[in-house]
Amino acid sequence: MFWRSLFSAALAVPHAGIAPLPVVYSSVPAAERFVTDHDGPPPGANDFDCKPSGQHPRPVILVPATATTMSLDFNTLSPLLKNHGYCVFALNYGRYGALDSVGEISESARQLADFVDEVRTATGAAQVDMVGHSQGGMMPRYYMKFLGGAAVVHRLVGLAPSNHGTTLNGAAALVRALPLGTTALDVAAGPAWSEQLAGSEFMTRLNADGDTLPGVEYTVIETKYDRVVTPYQSAFLEGPDVTDFTVQDECALDLSDHVSLAFDHIALGETLNALDPAHAVAPTCGPVLPAIGG
Repeated sequence: MFWRSLFSAALAVPHAGIAPLPVVYSSVPAAERFVTDHDGPPPGANDFDCKPSGQHPRPVILVPATATTMSLDFNTLSPLLKNHGYCVFALNYGRYGALDSVGEISESARQLADFVDEVRTATGAAQVDMVGHSQGGMMPRYYMKFLGGAAVVHRLVGLAPSNHGTTLNGAAALVRALPLGTTALDVAAGPAWSEQLAGSEFMTRLNADGDTLPGVEYTVIETKYDRVVTPYQSAFLEGPDVTDFTVQDECALDLSDHVSLAFDHIALGETLNALDPAHAVAPTCGPVLPAIGG
């Protein structure tokens, strides 16, 4: 099961006569794509001629993690969704120097808002669903809360989202104690890093008055071996229409960490279930490796 899930193509075919895209549950080919097509979309994404079906009437927008791009983060999920008949879209955001997804989060949310408008105009869809990894699972909440996005987002699925910031296993306190503290970090690497520290001004504002908004359905999928968003429970949300899910509760063989959750057949199976709960299928329990996935 492990090697098959790691290296084999998915068999789901959305329409008769259309060959499925390969779905590889491994970060290795994703890293290769990151080098060869750094800014490009992952397989199956950004076909602006795609029209949502009656079965999947909302386009799915994929939002990558801090310091990654859509080509790296969604090399597995994008073709998986496309094979299941979704119109899939993804973006890069928050460029700061040579890095992506590290700019000021409020500005990144505005870039997301513009992209959502573009997708809705192209597809004719009134609403979208979103799947985001790490910052990409948290940043849409700013868009929904402060930029009017709650009216057009039906579901938000977060893979290890930094919803309440991170202590970085205690390193956040060390950063704040250094000369110039988070200011030096912001200048050197981009403000999104310090904005995602637990207790930051950004996090306090984002989570004031509750975690959720009416009319939006939320799913959080997390691994207890997350060493980036710490404690891992800080990823979870409280409120109505929330499902919080830890992959080890379903499969003790899942050793995924923060990175490999995006290449984890259990996490991505539960992502499919969150997007289409009426046709949910329990993922098969099998080994998943840290850093790589499976």
